[in-house]
Amino acid sequence: MRKIVVAIDGYSACGKSSTAKQVASALGYKYIDSGAMYRATTLYFLEHYINLDNPKDVAKALANLHIDFHYNERNGKNETYLNGLNVEEEIRTMRVSEKVSEVSTIKEVRHAMVAQQQKMGKSKGVVMDGRDIGTVVFPQADLKVFMTADMDVRAGRRQEELLAAGTLVDLDEIKQNLAHRDHLDSTRKESPLIKADDAIEIDTSFLSFEDQVAQVVGLAKKIINK
Repeated sequence: MRKIVVAIDGYSACGKSSTAKQVASALGYKYIDSGAMYRATTLYFLEHYINLDNPKDVAKALANLHIDFHYNERNGKNETYLNGLNVEEEIRTMRVSEKVSEVSTIKEVRHAMVAQQQKMGKSKGVVMDGRDIGTVVFPQADLKVFMTADMDVRAGRRQEELLAAGTLVDLDEIKQNLAHRDHLDSTRKESPLIKADDAIEIDTSFLSFEDQVAQVVGLAKKIINK
């Protein structure tokens, strides 16, 4: 059967990652969480006090970090590993969320991550989500989806996600963080967050999780079965 590349882009807390995971599972494809790669890089930079304005420090840090994904059979999740350590919980904290967009604007960081992502998807049969997958990482992707949602809905989802991890954060603080990230992601010089001309937009504000997964799987199967 023909294998394709599915690129899912969009704003934070629109359901990109959770949808992409389920789509990959439904298609029997590999799931690659590009956002987790930037979060893991941000965590490394924070823990090692990397000066983001010093290209030499950034280059040295990038040379010393290795990001990988492993499937955890106990919880059924694809988890992020940084230099051999499971950092899935640490990369979802607010301190990482508050810094990840700034780290993502650094040219050297984006080049390093894009190179890794392109290598991972070279043989196709992958679903990857992020902010520049359909425009920069895989501009020739067979299916491009751009996900969006109302800010109040996004903030509520992120609050629930943090609460599930044992952290209570004020809704207004989350909205400010999301708005700040939207601005940084959309205005950065390196690979800004924009909808690809040939991407199909899906507004998830009032869609159930099952419905948004079904929409993407349906679009993918149409292309696979052509």
